[in-house]
Amino acid sequence: MAISLKGVVKRYGPVTAVDGLDLDVPKGVCFGLLGPNGAGKSTTMRMLTAQTLADEGQLEVLGYELPRASKQARLEMGVVPQLDNLDVELTCRQILTVFARLYRVSRGERSAAVQRALEIANLVPRADTIVRELSGGMRRRLLVARGLIHRPRLVLLDEPTVGLDPQVRQELWSLIDNLRAEGVTLLMSTHYIEEAERLADTVAVMSHGRIVAEGPPAELVRAHAGEQVIEVYGSPDRLAEVSELATSRGWSSRRSGPVVAIMRAESLDGEAPEGVRRPANLEDAFVALTGEQIE
Repeated sequence: MAISLKGVVKRYGPVTAVDGLDLDVPKGVCFGLLGPNGAGKSTTMRMLTAQTLADEGQLEVLGYELPRASKQARLEMGVVPQLDNLDVELTCRQILTVFARLYRVSRGERSAAVQRALEIANLVPRADTIVRELSGGMRRRLLVARGLIHRPRLVLLDEPTVGLDPQVRQELWSLIDNLRAEGVTLLMSTHYIEEAERLADTVAVMSHGRIVAEGPPAELVRAHAGEQVIEVYGSPDRLAEVSELATSRGWSSRRSGPVVAIMRAESLDGEAPEGVRRPANLEDAFVALTGEQIE
């Protein structure tokens, strides 16, 4: 396993952010941690980099026990943080050069490593541009390039596309896809359902510091939302009526704005109210599992 967590607990005073977490991430996969804000995703990421120490449990990354061997583990992993912590007074090339030295890339290979990172992130034309002049998408790509400067075996991506527009998100998705194709292990935390469904080989759904379901996205959809969903639109009174009907019949349903979605429509044998049928997706499974909406 690239990552192995057993019974991990992290408390902040009276709040338990991670509650008995068990997690195994095989080598060479893109593994998604999916959950609403406050589910414990970022806390888990911080424990894997020893920025936060667990109160209980065992953590192992790339064969190294944490926190005892956290320095060795960090030298072999790349980290892309949720928050932009780039030095705005430096150029892209300067930042990558600094991190090449920090990650102990040899002097003779440093220049080639910087050039490769710039090419991966499509930042060669901006190599000598200072960070404060870059767009948000370019800065996010630079964060990824910084985390890849030393050819890590494992990359931790904490909310990699948070706050980005769809076009920039697509660019980063392509970059992540390329890393997976190269055999790099990726652990990605996100609360964007589409991102997890698009990129992850396996998804673990977190809620209140625990994993409530785990598996390939398509399997989670079938197991927790079925194959089809019926969406019923109408007035508030109509939607209340449909919700009450679903409850009385024991149907799995959810209200989202001006629509009530009824899961497992393929099994209702014509009893369901009229509506629009569509394939079930990971968002349906997510809400069925967590009872929460993404913020």
